[in-house]
Amino acid sequence: MITILFFVITKSINFLIIASQEKKYFKISLNMSVSFRLKDSKVVEFQNISGTRIMNIHEYQAKQFLRDYGAPVLDGRIVLRAEEAKTAAGELDGPLWVIKAQIHAGGRGKGTFIEESAGKKGGVRLAESASDAAEQAQKMLGRTLVTKQTGPTGKQVGRVYIEEGCEIESEFYLAILIDRATSRIAFVASKDGGMDIEEVAAKTPERILSFAVDPASGLSGFHGRRIAFALGLKGKQIKECVKLVQTLFQLFTEKDCEMLEINPLILTKEGTLLCLDCKMGFDSNAMYRQPAVLAFHDETEEDPKELAASKFDLNYIALDGEIGCMVNGAGLAMATMDIIKLFGSEPANFLDVGGGATKEKVTEAFKIITSDKNVKGILVNIFGGIMRCDVIAEGVVEAVRNIGLKVPLVVRLEGTNVDSGKKIINDSKLNVIAADNLSDAARKIVAAVKG
Repeated sequence: MITILFFVITKSINFLIIASQEKKYFKISLNMSVSFRLKDSKVVEFQNISGTRIMNIHEYQAKQFLRDYGAPVLDGRIVLRAEEAKTAAGELDGPLWVIKAQIHAGGRGKGTFIEESAGKKGGVRLAESASDAAEQAQKMLGRTLVTKQTGPTGKQVGRVYIEEGCEIESEFYLAILIDRATSRIAFVASKDGGMDIEEVAAKTPERILSFAVDPASGLSGFHGRRIAFALGLKGKQIKECVKLVQTLFQLFTEKDCEMLEINPLILTKEGTLLCLDCKMGFDSNAMYRQPAVLAFHDETEEDPKELAASKFDLNYIALDGEIGCMVNGAGLAMATMDIIKLFGSEPANFLDVGGGATKEKVTEAFKIITSDKNVKGILVNIFGGIMRCDVIAEGVVEAVRNIGLKVPLVVRLEGTNVDSGKKIINDSKLNVIAADNLSDAARKIVAAVKG
């Protein structure tokens, strides 16, 4: 059973998060790495959601923004090719080097590589010489890193960041997010940094400070002091924290961020604050005015099918099931996934062709669904309001003729020009199973797939 969990709203509705009984979380349209819900100024929901189609950037790119805005970060070098590793490591002084795999997923340090040649260590490693740092970087490049957020297939490491090391006195958590309940920018902070904040929220929520900023009065110094006191900072550290909070808030608003997470924010042995790791996500609706952010877009981090769908303005999310879905409207698409589950199977995707789909757009949607090797059957479920059933029918017929049909196909049409749509399907002489309603369609496609 799939139910609506919540909307996240910034300048527009950016995405919808839904959850199944198995507590698998899906995101429709856009993506933000962390989402949360406040109640009485306390975090009552905090979900880590893995990537789909949005404007995420790598850690080293996020740190470049931090550096540009004057936030304290360590010096580092990005390595794209193995032969660059030695030179990059040699440009840093040491005596400690940190080597970090750059992928759009969390949990890199606790991750493992599929290839034995990468070694047994995770995606974040320490080295005590430039030569060892270069060697570790070379081992990571081109290998596949598996973390709790990548799934069992993992992600190939195409970039490695080599950074100076430092001595850590304390680790904290600091993030700026969008509070969906108030439609305001909110801060989340905790003394428990360097670990999963979701776990902290679940087990010890009292250790998390969270508050929203009133847009009328804006950010003030007391917001930074409130965070500093919550983190247990003293003396000049409080002033550093106030300045950092102001800097991060300015970056968040000017770059149209949806999430800016520093985990961990550290206090060094010398008593200064440093942003040791950073994750940033952006409102993709605002990318037309953010060329600097858009320049950091790494298409290799996206699912090829989702990337192809985005080019045709299709809302597509790949899932793990066996029945491909092509539907118009997000609500009907979720109901379709629901009923597939009810009849004993699993959806292979969420795909909303929208209300203004053309024959060409429907054809591309069909191609994307059939490119998924896990798809054993396809259910087309269209309720024609703005979308005309005859346009869908023409697209389906053209797609089947162009790329062939190797799996069962069930089509349910209802609404505008439904008779014309059904006639097009029937006259095509294609091996298409017609359905009278949604229940009938789900029953037929599951039966066809299960044999």
